[in-house]
Amino acid sequence: MITKEYDLYKKKSDKIKALFKFSEKSVPHFWGLKGIDLTVYAGEAVGLIGINGSGKSTLSNILAGIIPQTTGQMMIDGETSIIAIGAGLKPQLTGLENIRLKCLMSGFTNEEIDDMMEDIKAFADLGDFIDQPVKNYSSGMRSRLGFSIAVHNNPDVLIIDEALSVGDDTFYQKCVERILKFKSEGKTIFFVSHSLSQIEKLCDKVAWIHYGELREYGETEEVVAHYNDFIKWFRKQSAADKKQYQEDYKVKQREFNQEQLKEVALERKHDESALKGPAIGKMSIFTKIALIGMVLLMMLVGYSYLSGRALSSLITKVDEPKTVGQVIQQETSKGDTWIDNDENLPS
Repeated sequence: MITKEYDLYKKKSDKIKALFKFSEKSVPHFWGLKGIDLTVYAGEAVGLIGINGSGKSTLSNILAGIIPQTTGQMMIDGETSIIAIGAGLKPQLTGLENIRLKCLMSGFTNEEIDDMMEDIKAFADLGDFIDQPVKNYSSGMRSRLGFSIAVHNNPDVLIIDEALSVGDDTFYQKCVERILKFKSEGKTIFFVSHSLSQIEKLCDKVAWIHYGELREYGETEEVVAHYNDFIKWFRKQSAADKKQYQEDYKVKQREFNQEQLKEVALERKHDESALKGPAIGKMSIFTKIALIGMVLLMMLVGYSYLSGRALSSLITKVDEPKTVGQVIQQETSKGDTWIDNDENLPS
């Protein structure tokens, strides 16, 4: 069961302060996902639906490997590629430079990229803008470029996050044809969209995500019908009732904890192995102590470097006993006169 927890720091400096705190009780948390459990087979197209803020994009980014889950185990058999508006594109680079960069990052050689460059350019159909910086592109142009690069990488799992909502009808039809071709080749597709007509046309199954929870997962027709009923009910509510409804669910996301996750697992008849995961982003007390020690050591070394003193001289040592001769020699070096015998005494 996949979860994603965010720490809600108010300022960037709060992140640094949190490193030196041994308790995280004062840090507000927000659970973007509260135990998502999906089994998707090769060749299936799964739609992800839900109102804004429900966690659809969070789940798609986890599936693509862009961000890690907090707990839970995820198994994906094959290479993934995500298509979102401008995802992974460098604004300062041109369209051609972005094509080469993203393909190189996907493991293609320059020779392979040269062979498919014209196909990518033709699919994106950006004309002379292909030689312009992406920062000058409209959202539709960025989507077209990103989609064209992603589909020509030939991934095993294709994740589309609202990328078809900004293109024109001609490009949309071109994308639909490529998606259907992918399905016929046995590839898996996750499709995030607010357009239920697109979902019904392209998806075999639908997962309805509702404020971090998996409310329903099943055949497209059935789940979309239930979601439509909810939307109709929600629209009939007053503005105050809508706000209260949303706030109640957000409170649940802030107050969610591991104990509640265990209860969800028991309800779904999962064992505790389903709750284990990378736990990325959390540091143990031992790790924090080690980090503080390293910071102090670096400060000590920095002070030693700036003051020009040897590091060993900064560490206090216990003085060893000195002989009388050593004391005399030390004091003599300070300019004092020492008398060795009585012959030199004045009479």
